[in-house]
Amino acid sequence: MTISPLNLRVAIIGAGPAGIYAGDILTGAVRDAGGDVAIDLFESLPAPYGLIRYGVAPDHPRIKGIVNSLHEMLDAGTTRFIGNVEVGRDIALDELAERYDAVIIATGAIRDARLDIPGVGLPGSYGAADFVAWYDGHPDVPREWPLDAASVAVIGNGNVALDVARVLAKLPEDLRTTEIADNVLAGLEASTVTDVHVFGRRGPADIKFTPIELRELGEVPGVDIIVHDEDFADADPARAKTNQLKVMLRVLNSWRGRERTDATRRLHLHFHHAPVEIRGADRVEGVRFERTAPNGDGTFTGTGEFRDIAVQQVYRAVGYYGTPVLGAPFDAARGVVPNVEGRVTGDDGHAIAGLYATGWIKRGPVGLIGHTKSDAMETVAHLVADAAAGRLAAPRAAGDVVDLLAQREVGFTTWDGWRALDAHERALGSGHRHTRERVKVVPRDEQVAISRAGALIES
Repeated sequence: MTISPLNLRVAIIGAGPAGIYAGDILTGAVRDAGGDVAIDLFESLPAPYGLIRYGVAPDHPRIKGIVNSLHEMLDAGTTRFIGNVEVGRDIALDELAERYDAVIIATGAIRDARLDIPGVGLPGSYGAADFVAWYDGHPDVPREWPLDAASVAVIGNGNVALDVARVLAKLPEDLRTTEIADNVLAGLEASTVTDVHVFGRRGPADIKFTPIELRELGEVPGVDIIVHDEDFADADPARAKTNQLKVMLRVLNSWRGRERTDATRRLHLHFHHAPVEIRGADRVEGVRFERTAPNGDGTFTGTGEFRDIAVQQVYRAVGYYGTPVLGAPFDAARGVVPNVEGRVTGDDGHAIAGLYATGWIKRGPVGLIGHTKSDAMETVAHLVADAAAGRLAAPRAAGDVVDLLAQREVGFTTWDGWRALDAHERALGSGHRHTRERVKVVPRDEQVAISRAGALIES
């Protein structure tokens, strides 16, 4: 049997790496099959790139280099960017399903996972995702952050915990040449933080950092790194399970013999500390931890030894939680869209025709960019197979979706608009007294105004 060339219209919700990779891979797959595809990429923010723009610390130029490849994919013109549009508010998921052969959900995870211990709601207790959004100039968070504590705790043993700790401890002058927003730089310059404590329930041999993040931590100028010998009983590099852990254990062990300097800031790494309570009357005054011991199988058990550490702020970096789309199934316990290999499933467990997921909203907030690509390949393969087998419903509504958005007076942004905003931010950076690659425009209305004026969009 010969399969006719595919001719598809597909909507992707989310313009982070997951959504952009899905669009690029889908374009290649359909064209390889002799067909053609029109893709619209919907994003709730005015600008593209998701957590690469709003979730990566501003002093990470190597990671932000990923933007170059994402830019090339969108700049190719095969995927249309439609920003400042929230599916479920500005347009319903059902309305997309009426206008496209398939919809791919790629909204990722931008909220903090819960930490269920007493005191978590005290003033001075913050989710790390909110702090990351602030220092990355996210338009939907407050412009100011209360950095009025001397000692702070960061709870978590992953890369986000290290990012948060590094930004809190780093001297502001070492961030002035980055793309950090002016309001964020001003907030960090006014910070009273002197001691940052990072706590993980695991031991050094089971940390979830990556080597590059850990090395960068030890290279922060003007900051002493402090580790504690009692945490290293199970930290022999020769027994490490992976080469990455072996490298990181060597780094950590090298810090054990470091001499303290007259640095004005200190970054303390604590292992085998499981948080059991955030303490305080009217605001955070400290955290109670239980010491843990390894069981030999990667799990840890509480020892019954408790310690109270005095801090005035707590940052909870225990993971992210998926971002649901109104009208789509959502597994609240796992924080993902229920799916089988990217095919979204309903309450009956059966696949919903034409609805797919990819990225963190598909598998949970774990893994790096490489996993995002393989996720997209799996999802796209099923979408193409379903299209070839006639399992997609034909679109029932005519007309271009941007006409519908214009009728509703939704101030959407486009790829040309992003190019205008990008150029504007770069011009702000080159004209700054501390030359930067860019200075981010933070307010949403300013981003939209610059984008729409640059793209010559008429409402």
